[in-house]
Amino acid sequence: MRVQVRGRGAGRWITFGAIAFGSLFLVVGLILAGVSVSFLTDAQRARGTVVTLEWRNDHSGVSRKKRTDDKPAAYPVVEFTSADGTQRKFRDSTGSNPPSYEVGERVEVLYRADSPDDARINGFASLWLLPLIFGGIGLLSAGIGTVVALVTRGRSQAAR
Repeated sequence: MRVQVRGRGAGRWITFGAIAFGSLFLVVGLILAGVSVSFLTDAQRARGTVVTLEWRNDHSGVSRKKRTDDKPAAYPVVEFTSADGTQRKFRDSTGSNPPSYEVGERVEVLYRADSPDDARINGFASLWLLPLIFGGIGLLSAGIGTVVALVTRGRSQAAR
C-alpha cells in the first residue's frame, strides 16, 4: 500500500513539474514576443545590404569536444545608413546553415532611432524564432502536464 502512495505522489510531482516548467517557458516566450512587438512599434526602417557572411561555430554546452555533425552558421553582416546620415554596420543575431542571405542582397533593416546600433534584419527568424521556440515548448509541456493531471484526477475520482 505504501508503494502506491509514493508512486502516486511522485507522479503528482512530475506532473506539477511539467506544468511549472511549461508555464515558465510559455511566460519567457510571451516576454520575448512582447520585446519583439515593442521593438517593431518603435523601429525606424532603412534599406541595408548584406556585405559579408560571418561564419561561426557556436557551441552551447560545457563540452569542448567537437562533434562530427557540428557545422558553422552564417551570420549576415549588414551595412545601412541611419536617419542621421551615419553609415552603420551590424551582425544579425540569427545565423543559419545554409545561409538565409547572400552577400550583396538588399534587406530591410529595423533599428531604434535613439539607439541605432540596436538593429535587426526585418525577417521572421530575427524577430519571432525565439518567442515561438520558447512559447511552443512551454505550451507543449504545460499542455501535456495538464492533460495528465486531468486524466489521473478523473481516474482517482472514478476509483472512489
